[in-house]
Amino acid sequence: MNCITGRILRMQKQSVLGLAIFFLFFPGFIPGAHSQESKSPKRDLKNTIRINLTNPLIFGSRSFIMGYERTVGKHQSFSVNLGQFSLPKLFSINTDSLHNVSKSNKSSGFSLSADYRFYLAKENQYHSPHGIYIGPYTSFNYFDRKFDLHANTASFTGDLSTDFSFRVATLGFQLGYQFVIGRRFTLDLILFGPGISSYKVKAALSTSLDPDSEAELFTKINAVLKEKIPGYSLVVKPGAFEKTGSGSITSFGYRYIVMAGFRF
Repeated sequence: MNCITGRILRMQKQSVLGLAIFFLFFPGFIPGAHSQESKSPKRDLKNTIRINLTNPLIFGSRSFIMGYERTVGKHQSFSVNLGQFSLPKLFSINTDSLHNVSKSNKSSGFSLSADYRFYLAKENQYHSPHGIYIGPYTSFNYFDRKFDLHANTASFTGDLSTDFSFRVATLGFQLGYQFVIGRRFTLDLILFGPGISSYKVKAALSTSLDPDSEAELFTKINAVLKEKIPGYSLVVKPGAFEKTGSGSITSFGYRYIVMAGFRF
């Protein structure tokens, strides 16, 4: 009897030891352990870095703007955007077939903007930065370009010199929608942004072209400026001038921006 009792005790000890080793190396089989791990909340991604996709399409490849957005609570955020700003060539003069031609072209510029966003809780199924938003924004853009050309050939003789600078500060209100794709990627669409702008334009233009060629050149310059610069209504003529003013910009096309981002 004592022998049988001892054997039973040894079998119980071995079973307990075996179960302990099993659960030690296979914790996923412990009831509730896996379910608790799967239900643990994911880390909240509050930051987004992004790139402006619209500016290079409108103003050329030299316009490159990066941005940063930070969520505040469940339904608000703020963002800042900074980068290089450039206008496309205002006119094109083909000098490939000419000789004794000298020209230089220098340009610089930057863009800075910031906004505060209210993601509408009643309209959105998700927390910020996903969904429809409204809020104020401010922006500042500066651009400067200098172009000089001198030619003395059998087919063309003349000089052209331009020094153009433009800066505009805007305060407005915007409406937009931001998509969150998966968990990490965003697509931000600013759809409408009326605002009030103050601007300053400085220009010095001189040319020794014949009157017909000069008139055609300045017609092209003014057409491009009006198309590319929101609210621009000045007429550039030969000579030098400086103008400061303000105006209301309410066009739907203004402040239409598409940005792609990455959350972290």
